[in-house]
Amino acid sequence: MTTPRIASRLPQVGTTIFTVMSALATEHCAVNLGQGFPDFGCDPALVEAVHHAMQAGHNQYPPMAGVRSLREVVSRKTEALYDRHYDVDAEVTITAGATQAILTVILACVHPGDEVIVLDPCYDSYLPNIELAGGVAVHVPLTPHTFKPDVARIAAAITARTRLLIINTPHNPSASVWAQEDMRALEEMLAPTNVLLLSDEVYEHMVYDGEPHQSAARFPGLAERAFVVSSFGKTLHVTGWKIGSVCAPAALTAEFRKVHQFNVFSVNTPMQHGIAEYMASPASYNQLSGFYQAKRDLFRQGLADSRLKLLPSSGSFFQCVDISAVSDRGDAEFCQWLTREIGVAAIPLSAFYADGFDQHVVRFCFAKNDETLRKALERLKKL
Repeated sequence: MTTPRIASRLPQVGTTIFTVMSALATEHCAVNLGQGFPDFGCDPALVEAVHHAMQAGHNQYPPMAGVRSLREVVSRKTEALYDRHYDVDAEVTITAGATQAILTVILACVHPGDEVIVLDPCYDSYLPNIELAGGVAVHVPLTPHTFKPDVARIAAAITARTRLLIINTPHNPSASVWAQEDMRALEEMLAPTNVLLLSDEVYEHMVYDGEPHQSAARFPGLAERAFVVSSFGKTLHVTGWKIGSVCAPAALTAEFRKVHQFNVFSVNTPMQHGIAEYMASPASYNQLSGFYQAKRDLFRQGLADSRLKLLPSSGSFFQCVDISAVSDRGDAEFCQWLTREIGVAAIPLSAFYADGFDQHVVRFCFAKNDETLRKALERLKKL
């Protein structure tokens, strides 16, 4: 018998660059600074809190919206940091990671034919999510090399069919952040429109050099139309736990939850209880910027005398470099060569552009043990 053929919903999607580069890194025993996750563990107290929750019997379905104590943590934290109160019952939802949250927002908002503005380069789940919803992605580039938003270009892209705008700050892959004036300009620009906002803020606690994170929740004109997406996995060094949150006004949350209950319904119960207990103290997140800034500075100092041109790294746990002085290869070919010949894996920035735009920039992840970073730096000295 012949297996029936499926007409693909995502015919353009193949093996991700992260899978390709991680496999190549393993094959060549390279230091993997490509895929964005830590190679160190979380606080043992967090694991112990989850263990206690399991032993206490928190192992059955939680409420669809999430364990109340964790929603309370999210609400308190958001109000303390961004001066925006979200109602625990009607405006905060716990999700199976930020990726599920983003898909759910898009499925809840976007109807076939609706336009969604994405800012290139962008996280690789956005475009497939839009396609699955039947939407049309409208690409607006961030400024090459600085990756600053051009609000005038965003405004020019808005049409009567625009349903949603996706922003990401701190930004993956570029490590840029939106400044207060950027958010104010966006708030003013969107004011006369009915465009909804998806604000991807999974690196919210990784902003450097004393600057505050400019959450969409800070700005009333943005908050009233925004789904604010966060990630406990990024904040607590447990990316494999896949737990995140979404804050949005009650009317938006009601539509979000209609989709949420049917694509995941609920999220790992003991982990929710454990995270709620652990994050009762602001110390669980308010020291994170300093922790990662030290790693950023170690990595940047190690590359300071190299021919790799360091681009600004103002947030997230990424560092982008311009390779123009090192090689005339395209960025994807360079990353393959770097992994095979130098023994360090990186990600080409062109992978984050729908059209493969190559500006000879690659991305490293410095969410690694200092020993791992020093090993990579020693190898990168060969360049």
